[in-house]
Amino acid sequence: MKLSIVILNYNVRYFLELCLKSVQAAITNLEAEIIVVDNDSEDDTCEMVKTLFPEVVLIENKENFGFSKGNNIGVSHAKGEYLCILNPDTVVAEDTFKSMLAFVESKSNLGIVGCKLIDGIGNFLPESKRNIPFVKEAVKKLFGDSQMYYANHLKEDQTGKVDVLVGAFMLVKRDLYNKVGGFDEDYFMYGEDIDLSYSVLKLGYDNYYFGSTSVIHFKGESTLRDKHYARRFYGAMQIFYKKHFKKNRLFDAFVWFGIRAVYFFRRSPVVNKKHVASYVYISNKMNPKLEAALPKKMILQSTIKNLKDATEVVFDANHLTYKEIITMICCNKNKSITYKIQPQNSQFILGSDNTISRGEVVHFN
Repeated sequence: MKLSIVILNYNVRYFLELCLKSVQAAITNLEAEIIVVDNDSEDDTCEMVKTLFPEVVLIENKENFGFSKGNNIGVSHAKGEYLCILNPDTVVAEDTFKSMLAFVESKSNLGIVGCKLIDGIGNFLPESKRNIPFVKEAVKKLFGDSQMYYANHLKEDQTGKVDVLVGAFMLVKRDLYNKVGGFDEDYFMYGEDIDLSYSVLKLGYDNYYFGSTSVIHFKGESTLRDKHYARRFYGAMQIFYKKHFKKNRLFDAFVWFGIRAVYFFRRSPVVNKKHVASYVYISNKMNPKLEAALPKKMILQSTIKNLKDATEVVFDANHLTYKEIITMICCNKNKSITYKIQPQNSQFILGSDNTISRGEVVHFN
């Protein structure tokens, strides 16, 4: 088998359904399997997967083991030559895996490969390509200066070597993943992707950023960005420094103080409430049930041209390919325009307008 896609889920049932439908479309002509690991979700994720995706390998954990252990459990069931570690709040294009596999098979000494991630309104996510967070870079990042933290030697559409990829989308040979021991289970959430990337680099392999394909990562959905996020994130950074860069007591004290100082003075991000003046449905026919579920009139269009401010666009995936949807979002970056997607054969639409708070699901059945 060529590819195993491992998706770790926790309480994002509707985003997972969209993700799985996009992944299914992307592996149509590939020898691939999908493995979903559920970390004891409280919603009906497992029943949904069993009903709608019976061919998916479903692993039902009886407790929340966190990101590292959850993914390691999934990989232990994988049969593919390559692994793709994928977040459940992502949408891939139909040619994502095909183009990335063609790229990786042209490289020797291959480590981990990531791709261009965008948020729900088309903004590039800079964590798609990062540098090793040495003390200087990390401290600046913690205090708001991220210039050195991200791999800015490559533009977002370029391809080349980078140090660190993000755990939302990682393509790696299964043998290499197992060689480095997978994700370090000392990390419950956050930091494990940095640790894995750095561990691969230390073995002499090359990590790559592949900017020729775009994947939507709603980001705020799989992890609610509250005050606990900061504690977990900065705690993960402490584990990373202790593991890889411990030098002396003065160094340890500096890192310890810096991380806690930023957590103490960190202000909660402000999310502005969106205003939607009109809806545009990109499809070949109107959906009366969806139209009735929305608070304002919905207009049927075939393209996203001539959109007015404060418009929310709803893409019908029964009519459009996921690549077409991703391309339209990428090509129409406007802060006043928001987007939602209606998955195939589904009675809901969903999307996320920022990378901080949870996304929105609207049912219309």
